[in-house]
Amino acid sequence: MAKILIVDDEESIRFTFDSFLSDEGHEVATAGEYNEALEVLSRNDFDLIFMDIVLGGKTGIDLLKEIKNRGLNCQVVMITGYPNVETASAALRLGAFDYIFKPVKQEILLHITGMALQNKALRDENEKYRTNLEAIFKSVKDAIITVDKDLAVLEANEAAENICGLTRGSLGKSLGAIQTNCNYKCLEVLKKTILEKHPFEVQRTECEYNGRHKQVVTISTWPLINMGSFSGAVMIVRDETRLSELERDLGERRKFHHIIGQNMQMQRIYSLIEDLADVETTALITGESGTGKELVAEAIHYKGKRSSRPLVKVNCSALSESLLESELFGHVRGAFTGADKDKIGRFQKAEGGSIFLDEIGDLSPQMQLRLLRVLQDKVFERVGDSTPIKADVRVITATNQDLSRKVRSGQFREDLYYRLKVVELALPPLRDRKDDIPLLVDSFIQKFNDKFNKNVTAISEDVKALFMDYSWPGNIRELEHTLEHAFVVAKQDTIIIDHLPKSITDHPGKNLTSHPDVNTDGPDAVADALKRAGGNKSKAARFLGVNVRTIYRKIEKYNIQTE
Repeated sequence: MAKILIVDDEESIRFTFDSFLSDEGHEVATAGEYNEALEVLSRNDFDLIFMDIVLGGKTGIDLLKEIKNRGLNCQVVMITGYPNVETASAALRLGAFDYIFKPVKQEILLHITGMALQNKALRDENEKYRTNLEAIFKSVKDAIITVDKDLAVLEANEAAENICGLTRGSLGKSLGAIQTNCNYKCLEVLKKTILEKHPFEVQRTECEYNGRHKQVVTISTWPLINMGSFSGAVMIVRDETRLSELERDLGERRKFHHIIGQNMQMQRIYSLIEDLADVETTALITGESGTGKELVAEAIHYKGKRSSRPLVKVNCSALSESLLESELFGHVRGAFTGADKDKIGRFQKAEGGSIFLDEIGDLSPQMQLRLLRVLQDKVFERVGDSTPIKADVRVITATNQDLSRKVRSGQFREDLYYRLKVVELALPPLRDRKDDIPLLVDSFIQKFNDKFNKNVTAISEDVKALFMDYSWPGNIRELEHTLEHAFVVAKQDTIIIDHLPKSITDHPGKNLTSHPDVNTDGPDAVADALKRAGGNKSKAARFLGVNVRTIYRKIEKYNIQTE
């Protein structure tokens, strides 16, 4: 039941309303004029007020204004014996719930009372929901920003100002037009969400506003769907700068961009990538084939301020000199036979971004000279054209060759070598970071489960031992292909030795389980190994540290019976 105030200068009206409403269980108070009503309102909170338009020297409209000024949470119904459209309109504009005329019948009074109280209950519920939502917005430390389909800011919480520089004055403005000196990495993610109507996430990327450098954030976006209708997107920006710094200081990062590894050598590579990301200089990535040079190039690009611009990749060893020149710099129509139209080169496509030149050690002397000019003068010319074109491109290169040896032999220009090697990132081979093998295996298991729709959960202990013993000449790429092969043939949830390719299982590795003083040449040792391996000859060979073909020869030599 509700608390109701009756304000009317006619005692009979107050008495009648009081009787009708009290009989329904409501708690009723009355006032005969304006000042008395204010005094009653100062001592009590009411859910509903019925008030007459005429209140002596004042009016019900005056009292309604005072109620609004005080911010009282109640419904107001105006009463009058002289209907007037202008008065009714003024009352409704000031927030009155309704307007009734004298004489008021009991059923009308009770009906309007029920409607007004029901409306107040809905308003209170909405206000409670709004207050809770506002409290959540204020308490969440992540920036929460909603935008419409045109990227205009609809709402932003207090954290959005600290992380992104968005204030209440930003509401209604296009996110891309708000001047916070931000590099707006979030814009591309929001655009993808609005275009494709799917959630996206960018983990641990650097953003900044108003000169804040090296702020590391994770950006998550979701489409806004209201009653089945798409209306925009919501974005959450989590500041992970402190966590990133702690991880960097502690050297505990197991994954960086798409690179996996917690080995100390990899931790130094991660730190070097971060230091290098926004430095406008060339970078040379060295390492054996399969060590992840392309992933490092991607990390350098996408961690830097050029990340919103293209990263263009070129394999310099895959093209002949003439084709590579046209591919890198483009050509004009008629430059050579078959050039029937102008072509834009990779350098021009990478404008504002980065170009990754893989296998840079295979460049011909002429191409080395042309690349040197691009690096020195920041311009290039298309094949068949003498007009210089500006090259606002960051150059990242990689090689699995010893460029210093090629310089000494005259196969690579010394000036270009030192121009490329301003910063060198030397990636360790997998045999020098075997503590990363379990992490890499877990990552590939997840990848191939998705690819082959399987549910492999682990590798056997024998496979783990073999992986840790094997030298991995093909590095991470070989490990990946080995597990992919195993996934193709595996019919169970654990990868075992029999699932691996012969090139891995037949390698002449060291003894994995036996002691050095055990005789592995005699028939007893071979028989024992076969027994422990359950008749599996490949496994028995590993127990003895010999090639599987040797096991077959010993079985035949000693006439050992096998099932």
